[in-house]
Amino acid sequence: MSTAEDFTVTATTTNTYDSALDTSTFEYSYDYEDEVCDETSIMSFGAIFTPVFLSIVVILSLFGNILVIVIVAKYENLKSLTNTFILNLAVSDLVFTTGLPFWAYYHMYGWTLGEPACKAVNFVFYVGFYSSGILLILMTAHRFVAVMNPLSDIVSTRGFYSVPVSVIVWAASILTASPAFIFTKVLGQNYCVYANSYWSLWGIYQQNILFVVSSVVFVFCYSQIICRLLHPTARRRKNKTLRLIFTLMVVFFVGWAPYNIVIFLQSLYFGHQQSADSEALAAVCETHKPLQYGFYISRIFAYSHCFLNPVFYVFVGVKFKNHLKKMLKSLGNNKSSIRSRQSRLTITSLTGREELSM
Repeated sequence: MSTAEDFTVTATTTNTYDSALDTSTFEYSYDYEDEVCDETSIMSFGAIFTPVFLSIVVILSLFGNILVIVIVAKYENLKSLTNTFILNLAVSDLVFTTGLPFWAYYHMYGWTLGEPACKAVNFVFYVGFYSSGILLILMTAHRFVAVMNPLSDIVSTRGFYSVPVSVIVWAASILTASPAFIFTKVLGQNYCVYANSYWSLWGIYQQNILFVVSSVVFVFCYSQIICRLLHPTARRRKNKTLRLIFTLMVVFFVGWAPYNIVIFLQSLYFGHQQSADSEALAAVCETHKPLQYGFYISRIFAYSHCFLNPVFYVFVGVKFKNHLKKMLKSLGNNKSSIRSRQSRLTITSLTGREELSM
């Protein structure tokens, strides 16, 4: 599956570049008699490392986000704006997660599923990606309003804003992800990619802009919240809240900052695509190798957000912990009742047999 943050350069025996190749692997095709750059070790690392860790992310994400949806639907007021955000975030992370198995397959075997599937998978993946980012920004802003102005209508549970906000978030995500559907193609040796470097760069800078906006909102809102919590009149639970906020910020920046720095640096290599000098190409290749290793690793940290979101935005809350305990207790009681019912049926059956034998 193509991503907008990587790219491929093809070096042939005539030392030309094809700008319309894979944006995910920076893979070189070359004639063995005129070897310019050998990235076999990088590709082997990606083909092993990526599927293994993406498989772990998929399993944890499915478990955590489905659990969130069940708890919110069963125990919470769906008209609440807070719960609307949580529900939409869980759905968004699940949408994002659906693209990861295809990506793992792509790293192992190339894209063999056809162009319609290439377009659909890229589109669904990016809808999940952008909707998750937008929702995290809105949730941070909502939390800021709740602390700074707790009597605001936005904080109330009447839910006047829930439906319009949900519609706007998903409409904006679909619009932002639409280039991935329109401009991706299957090219070359089974590459599911953007058709040209312009749209590859567009995808990279979209992600960079989302990160910068998210960072500004995070830093501003949470710094103001921390200042409010440090006020002498703040509630007693402020230490726990401060630890949570600090954890959220650390996880956000550790996850997303390296990834966005790497994909931005990768985008700079597009400037070398017009070169026809094999020595310059070899220099680009050698410089890029550490960056590509960094990309594979930083991407896993970034994409882990789909299973970390339920942990930090839902289950750290006392309310959701209680809901989870209640649900587990209810499941335990149901199992016990089923077992007792089975026991009674067994006893009745045995008793009936004894009466017949008499």
